[in-house]
Amino acid sequence: MTTLSGKTLFITGASRGIGLAIALRAARDGANVAIAAKSSVPNPKLPGTIHSAAEAVEAAGGTALALRCDIREEDEVRAAVAATVDTFGGIDILINNASAIWLRGALETPMKRFDLMQQVNARGSFLCAQACLPHLLQAPNPHILTLAPPPNLDPKWWAPHTGYTLAKMGMSFVTLGLAAEFGPRGVAVNALWPRTVIATDAINMIPGVELSQCRKPGIMADAAHAVLVREAAGFHGRFLIDDEVLAEAGITDLSGYAVDASQPLLPDLFLD
Repeated sequence: MTTLSGKTLFITGASRGIGLAIALRAARDGANVAIAAKSSVPNPKLPGTIHSAAEAVEAAGGTALALRCDIREEDEVRAAVAATVDTFGGIDILINNASAIWLRGALETPMKRFDLMQQVNARGSFLCAQACLPHLLQAPNPHILTLAPPPNLDPKWWAPHTGYTLAKMGMSFVTLGLAAEFGPRGVAVNALWPRTVIATDAINMIPGVELSQCRKPGIMADAAHAVLVREAAGFHGRFLIDDEVLAEAGITDLSGYAVDASQPLLPDLFLD
């Protein structure tokens, strides 16, 4: 399979950034995309809503369903999944993209922020998988792809921001467990993580990150596409890195993905 034509993707946090880029890449193939995100009205700090994303998906050649959904709320997730199945007849792919970030030490992490990260990142990914799996198990080539790093217990990644590292690694461990449980049943459960920091609106709000030293979200979209067109059977439990996936697909010149090709690239977190 080389295309996602006719496939139905349920993408969390797809109103902007990497989630939107993955949605648009699938749309170019003629896929159906359920855009599940909280942003239903414009936010002056973070551009993009489920409605603007849906318009972009349709313009790119896909069929879109805009779903206002807070993945912390079980009822909202189950309703969004039901609406997707009602509209498109099933679900082939779940992209766990939604994630909350807070890069501060323990004394500078309000518990409200800590709770948000745990609820969105690990719990949200688990909940979305739980809701989608009955439909994925009926799909011909089902995939769950979670944007999470390879599991890493090196204290250097934990000391600066225990709360965030716990939340991201939670997504990684959810991937590990679901891959072991559902991989043998034919569902490709894998994770994807970028080698470098990706230029998104969320990253733009973090002090000290130079967007000129990042890559564009398109690299993650192309890497995700290369993963999702693969045969699901026997392909699970992998912690994939964007540039390695593209190299395997024969794409080695990554200069076009750089925001500014003259700048050194900023390595992402959690990769040694």
